[in-house]
Amino acid sequence: MAAMLGAGGLAIGTPANQAFAESKINNLQKEQEKLQQERSGVETDINKAGSEIEQLQKEQKDVQAEIKRLDLAISDAQTKITEKNEQITKTKEEIVKLQEEIKVLKERIEKRNELLKDRARSFQETGGAVSYIDVLMGAQSFSDFIDRVGAVATIMEADQSILEEHQADKELLEEKQNAVEEELASLEKMLADLKQLQKELNSQKGEKDKLMASLEKKEEQKHAEITDLEEQKEILAAQTAAVQKAIKLEKQRQAEAARKAAQAAAAAAAAKKNNSGSSSSSSGGGQQVSAPPVSGGAFTRPSAGRLSSGFGPRWGTFHYGIDLAAKGSVPVVAAADGVVIRSYYSSSYGNAIFVAHSIDGVVYTTVYAHLSSRSVGSGAVVSKGQQLGYMGNTGQSYGQHLHFELHRGEWNASKSNAINPVGIVPL
Repeated sequence: MAAMLGAGGLAIGTPANQAFAESKINNLQKEQEKLQQERSGVETDINKAGSEIEQLQKEQKDVQAEIKRLDLAISDAQTKITEKNEQITKTKEEIVKLQEEIKVLKERIEKRNELLKDRARSFQETGGAVSYIDVLMGAQSFSDFIDRVGAVATIMEADQSILEEHQADKELLEEKQNAVEEELASLEKMLADLKQLQKELNSQKGEKDKLMASLEKKEEQKHAEITDLEEQKEILAAQTAAVQKAIKLEKQRQAEAARKAAQAAAAAAAAKKNNSGSSSSSSGGGQQVSAPPVSGGAFTRPSAGRLSSGFGPRWGTFHYGIDLAAKGSVPVVAAADGVVIRSYYSSSYGNAIFVAHSIDGVVYTTVYAHLSSRSVGSGAVVSKGQQLGYMGNTGQSYGQHLHFELHRGEWNASKSNAINPVGIVPL
């Protein structure tokens, strides 16, 4: 465990080395404070996103109520349109009946016109000489006079009746025509207004539907954001725990400075054991790939395989690591001594292991992603070259490879601490 914190156990008794050891603890404690601040910031972001989701849900509720109102208004408009169409149909049927009545009235008017024309022609032919007075004066007796008076009265009454009926029929005809035309025009206008209202309501509902879809999409994005933040929060919490463990181990190492020779021997024995373990992994009948030999320096190569993708821009985004690809059963090992921050399955990383390292007082974080399996758990203390699992194709991966990241400092979602492993890690 002490070996993962560096080779500071040698000659630790000197003041210079004691100061360096204290500096390492101070750096770790500062890193721990920084992680706690980041966790607090992530917690704030989660709460903010939660509040935004509540606001979005409130807006959705308001929009849903407006959509319901518009649906009811559209339904009401459609009902009225149906009613107006029925009324128009009935009015048109009445118009057809009225047209028949108008036809009869026109015939009656035409007949009266003919009768009146005949009477007019009769007056013209006699030159107006024969008048009702002449008819009365030509009576032969009083009885004949009475008869003639009755006949003249009847004729005059008939003429007056014809004129009155003629005028009444004409007025009735005009009245019925005007009434049905006005009613039809009124109904057609109301129908046009209702159709325009329905069109406007449908347009408004279409806009509200778009707004609702937009709000639902924003809520979905916020839920995804919270999921990412929760994952980031868990990783930061695990990193904090790893740094705490590293501080504890560093303090234990310093407290056991008197046993540095035994610790150095134990570290040498562990390194020898790791080297012998790597040799044994080559026996697998052709498909088993040997783990890379543990190199000197702070870091060693994390797996065998060719460098299939480097650190930098890729496919329109930025690739914050390197990819090592190989076929077969390929062991993946710790690039340096450290504490496992988190060993878990991620939807993007697949099977992934995060390891914190303290090297010369500087905290580093390594990430091993897309593993087919994991052989260490969260909180485990690992040695440089110790097997962590096997190369795989899990998560968002295309073909078997190891995605390896190196961060100078803690891992974060923006990967602002990521550095290019090439030139630092032997490849």
